[in-house]
Amino acid sequence: MNGMYETPFIFSPKYRLLRHLLFWTVHVIIFSFLFRERRVSLELQLIVTTAWVLMIIIYSYPLMYWIIPRILLKEKYWQFAVIMLAWGVLGYFWNHVCRTYVSIPLQEALDFKNINRNKWAPGSFLTIATMTGFGSMIVLFKYWIRKQREFLVAEKERTQAELQLLKAQIHPHFLFNTLNNIYSYSLKNSAQTSKMILRLSSLLSYILYDCKSNEVMLDREIEAMKNYIDLEKERYANRLEISINVEGDTKGRYIAPLLLLPFLENAFKHGTSEQLDKPWLSMDISVKQNTMWCKIVNSKNESVKINENGIGISNVRTRLSYLYPNNHELKLVDEGNFFVVSLVVELKQAIVSGLAVSQSSTLVSEKEVV
Repeated sequence: MNGMYETPFIFSPKYRLLRHLLFWTVHVIIFSFLFRERRVSLELQLIVTTAWVLMIIIYSYPLMYWIIPRILLKEKYWQFAVIMLAWGVLGYFWNHVCRTYVSIPLQEALDFKNINRNKWAPGSFLTIATMTGFGSMIVLFKYWIRKQREFLVAEKERTQAELQLLKAQIHPHFLFNTLNNIYSYSLKNSAQTSKMILRLSSLLSYILYDCKSNEVMLDREIEAMKNYIDLEKERYANRLEISINVEGDTKGRYIAPLLLLPFLENAFKHGTSEQLDKPWLSMDISVKQNTMWCKIVNSKNESVKINENGIGISNVRTRLSYLYPNNHELKLVDEGNFFVVSLVVELKQAIVSGLAVSQSSTLVSEKEVV
């Protein structure tokens, strides 16, 4: 269907007249060959068929471009049914008028031999009805395609808006704690103050600026996570045991921004911060070809139950379903005294103009039915 969207000749109003001329020209040629008399030249048959097609156009266009858009597509079904019944009766009389005043006189003038002089000939009425129905189906099909296109555009815009909202909700709550820590260190004139400000500045720059793109380099996401861990670590002094392991080729790989950071936020907020005795956290990231494995394990009190449907994790689930449908696997396991997050994602390798290459096709913007 995307290929149809990208065909200007079918949808652009620029080619409307040419489309209609081509459509009816093909039918004139087909009808001329089908109903041509043996002793009548093709040129004369084309004249008669063209006149007959003009009669079909006069009958069918009000139905296709007035009744269908204004009645049927407005969901006035009972009115449409009544009108169609009346339109069918009108078509039968229109067939009589066309044969009486156009078709038969024209054939006589051109010296046709085998002229069907039945002014109510049901065969010609069937031709009018069939061509009108065929044209109406084309109009309805194009209308359906246009509605599908509008739906996809609206869905894409809605998804983008939701993703932006989800990213906005991910801004770390730890900012207040970090600023308090920085303030405490500044009162002591500690050398850690400048380092913490630098890490916080880098993290905020990543969240506020880099994350505006649809995807960021995986290295930047990992760097942001390390800055996050370093800032949180200051709250625990030497009590927190941390293990960070990154394996594989992370360069040239791209991931949705702030996809991994909420898991760290959740680990500190509901795990290590609630544990008074020897808290620990491990983060393992491995990249092989286009697949990334991320495993975050944190200690916790057995009495603390992690809400797997909390805002942070719920947001990530939603974003994963939007951004990596059928290309990710997320597992959350509460083992009592520790919590495990395991995420597998198929990464992308290329980006164009700062945005990741998408598999979705560009949709044309014209909203004309025909």
